[in-house]
Amino acid sequence: MKETKEKVNKEQEIVEEQEAQTEEGQTKKTKKEKEDKKEEKPAEHTLEEQLGEAKDKYLRLYSEFENFRRRTSKEKLDLISTANKDLMNDLLPVLDDFERAMNASEGSDDIKALREGMELIQNKLNKSLQNRGLKKMEVKKGDEFDDEKHEAITQIPADKKLEGKIVDVVENGYTLGETVVRFAKVVVGAKQ
Repeated sequence: MKETKEKVNKEQEIVEEQEAQTEEGQTKKTKKEKEDKKEEKPAEHTLEEQLGEAKDKYLRLYSEFENFRRRTSKEKLDLISTANKDLMNDLLPVLDDFERAMNASEGSDDIKALREGMELIQNKLNKSLQNRGLKKMEVKKGDEFDDEKHEAITQIPADKKLEGKIVDVVENGYTLGETVVRFAKVVVGAKQ
């Protein structure tokens, strides 16, 4: 009996130990679940912070782009107005020369001197425009008609040599760099 009592006591102790371990395990589980929940909240909070930072970064980037766009358009307008200003400054001396020539021609009957003065002014104007990149197109009678450089204002009957070619240049054409500013107005020989 003593042995059975001891056996029962041992079994009871084992059961109590198991219950204690189970309670301890459940307590550990509960603590672990609580810790997991605590970790989840900061993760959620971190995602919200990251989203807020991303939105802020986007708004700043968008604002910077808008400022850049405004600044470049303003600079472009300033550049255009400055380019015109420089051209006008180059042309003002030519205008002054025309005024002086007009004043000098009022009291003079010398046509030869007037012509020389006008040629000087024309040369000065041409030089100013050439310095800015304006070039006169070299077009002469007998050249092939090119619709990218020439504008045919009319056709006239011509001999076989000049069919489809330039017969006369009415108005000279000009280029600014590689761009045609004004097409040369020409008369073209018609095919018979």
